[in-house]
Amino acid sequence: MKLACVILAAGSGTRMNSNLPKVLHGLYNMPMLQYAMDAAAGLKPQKTVIVAGKNHQLLKDSVRPASGLTFAVQGMPRGTADALLCAAGKLQGFGGTTLVLNGDMPLITSGTLRRFLGLHKRHKNTLSAASFITDDAGSYGRVFRDKKGKAVRIIEALDAKEGERAIKEANSGIYAIEPAALPLLAKIGKNRIKGEYYITDLYEITGKQGLRTGIYPMGGEDEFMGINTMHDLLKAQEALRKRQVMFFVKKGVKFIDADSVFIHPYATIGRETLVYPNVYLDGKTKIGMRCVIYPNVRIIDSTVENNAQIKDSTLIEESVIGHRAQIGPFAHIRPGSSIGPSAKIGNFVEVKKSAIGKGTKAMHLSYIGDAAVGRDVNIGAGTITCNYNGFKKHRTVIEDNVFVGSGTQLVAPVRVKKGSYIGAGSTITKNVPPGSLALSRVKQKNIEGWVGKKTRIPGLTASDCKKTKKKR
Repeated sequence: MKLACVILAAGSGTRMNSNLPKVLHGLYNMPMLQYAMDAAAGLKPQKTVIVAGKNHQLLKDSVRPASGLTFAVQGMPRGTADALLCAAGKLQGFGGTTLVLNGDMPLITSGTLRRFLGLHKRHKNTLSAASFITDDAGSYGRVFRDKKGKAVRIIEALDAKEGERAIKEANSGIYAIEPAALPLLAKIGKNRIKGEYYITDLYEITGKQGLRTGIYPMGGEDEFMGINTMHDLLKAQEALRKRQVMFFVKKGVKFIDADSVFIHPYATIGRETLVYPNVYLDGKTKIGMRCVIYPNVRIIDSTVENNAQIKDSTLIEESVIGHRAQIGPFAHIRPGSSIGPSAKIGNFVEVKKSAIGKGTKAMHLSYIGDAAVGRDVNIGAGTITCNYNGFKKHRTVIEDNVFVGSGTQLVAPVRVKKGSYIGAGSTITKNVPPGSLALSRVKQKNIEGWVGKKTRIPGLTASDCKKTKKKR
């Protein structure tokens, strides 16, 4: 099927009570417009036209570029039919089906759109619309059918009479239009109440021209939910959250508390993984099989390989966690890091733009930045790679089987070669040869009696200090 998609996104969204254009308000840090674009992209259209208003440049900057994507500008907000006319200029020479979507409908899926287009083609319609069934159609247009059940027109909510407002079949605002119907947009008059031009009028006009039309109920309300207020946005986000969780439940993922987990639409989770409460999987995060994700964990655009454990209150950003690795609790893995298989990164350890080798351990209170750490390295508590000299970042290299004692400072650029030991409390400023013991300490000096002379401590007198000296 030759297909073009038009996404209507020119509305200002005054009811959102925000200066941000309505379609740029996000669900899971992604604009709702991007959700509509992704649903359209799943159909592989030859062209996609986004109709934007005065904030068209902001919309361009906020969504991902895509093949065949163009923008049309609706200078004045004069209704959906006028918006579609603005897009028509970008479709000149295109002879296929035009699918019209709304940019404020983030829950629509490619699968539903595909089924809708299948019905449109099967019935050889010139114009089709998708509808849904709801107990309260609210501000949606109503689908009016004759006694034989044929849809004859779509009634705008503002124009609906008392009996018509009780109709439970609502117009979704999704249309499939063949080239023969597009010129009929010029026949649409202004709505008598709002003074705008509505696509809904095109349905009746097309039918009167003797062209085939049809309206097809495609399911319940959730998927077709339009966002007009912050409350609508909250409802949509909750519906999306539940959809994501149930998708992975069916894939064999286990959740301790499904009501407190947030999974981005781009995230994936392998079967038999266990997810604890208050977990946030953001962006293109990939969780492998048989992992355990403990409470209060946030993982962003990262890969966690099979059988890894991410312990409580850990943040992982744009990094890779190897299989059987253990991270946390209270760890921070910053962008550009790679944690090797079976490695352990523990309490209050921060890793930044570093590669940690297989089986390496950094269990307590350390900072590893701009470093390459080999296999089976032990990094003692309080170790720091001093990677910044005030002007430039420098690399630290720790080769395989190195033992780094607690409280060590590694002043980059420096290399600690294979099998070496670093004594606790050392400041390492020079390369360490393989198999060496590196120490950097001043000789300890005790000044007895100093406390009694300089300060007063309850229970400790100068005479006590002198007695201690005599005993020695």
